[in-house]
Amino acid sequence: MIRTPSKPRAALWMAGWLTLMLIVAVAGRETTRELNVFQIMELRSLIGFCMLYPLIRMNGGFRAMRTARLPQHIGRNIIHYGAQLGWFFALTLIPLAQVVSIEFTMPIWTAILAAMFLGERMTVWKNLAIVLGLIGVLVIVRPATGEINPGQLIALAAALGFGISIAMVKSLTRTESTLAIIFWMLVVQSTAGFFPAIYTWHTPSAYLWGWIVVIAFCGTFSHYCMARAMLYADATVVVPMDFLRVPLTAIAGWLIYSERLDVYTVLGAALILTGNLLNLKSPAPAPARAAAT
Repeated sequence: MIRTPSKPRAALWMAGWLTLMLIVAVAGRETTRELNVFQIMELRSLIGFCMLYPLIRMNGGFRAMRTARLPQHIGRNIIHYGAQLGWFFALTLIPLAQVVSIEFTMPIWTAILAAMFLGERMTVWKNLAIVLGLIGVLVIVRPATGEINPGQLIALAAALGFGISIAMVKSLTRTESTLAIIFWMLVVQSTAGFFPAIYTWHTPSAYLWGWIVVIAFCGTFSHYCMARAMLYADATVVVPMDFLRVPLTAIAGWLIYSERLDVYTVLGAALILTGNLLNLKSPAPAPARAAAT
């Protein structure tokens, strides 16, 4: 479904994505202390579907969710499901900051795939936004040389999966409604994870049920925000905006867990913000040709 391009609207929808994903990161950290990743993912999909159902009813019911691109929906969501599993599992192996930072190799894969398969053009501003964003991430994380933790490799594989998934979402937005994309995400992922979740089932405490509901709501509607952003701008414009999640995660760690906010975090955040502001620049209009006399 084609909409008039609008970077400000894309940025507003991405602000919703950033806020909700930040909450998911904190909620995921809390729930993975006691629950299996398969169970968290299954409950997120089932509860998320219940939350989405009123919107489905308001927009034509299940009949409006019919699609001619079912194989693409299935393929995209199997890849995305695997990436999410890896992301949650990595949270149990390495610090939150490392998981989120490694995840931000994702724009590289998305930009490459969007340019190769979706015909999106890489401009100077897009390239500069990605470069500044990656430099900002490195400044914040300051990765130490040494033995590679398996959790880091899992997080990197998840980032590649997310990159493929986002490129496929951009392709789907050309013909599918945002609601249909989220509907099929929940259907496919709840089906894929049903039996593993039953096998590893552990009854959550009342405390964890609260976090699970938070993950379900934020996880479902964050993807709604991402899909809406894709309607208004290229993937190579939208994805670099997500770099802001790294400094925002650092700020959340400072506020919630009393983690120190140092000069490197501030400098990295400044680089990321600069890249995003450059990425929002509109291309200069081509000069009009002089009329033939």
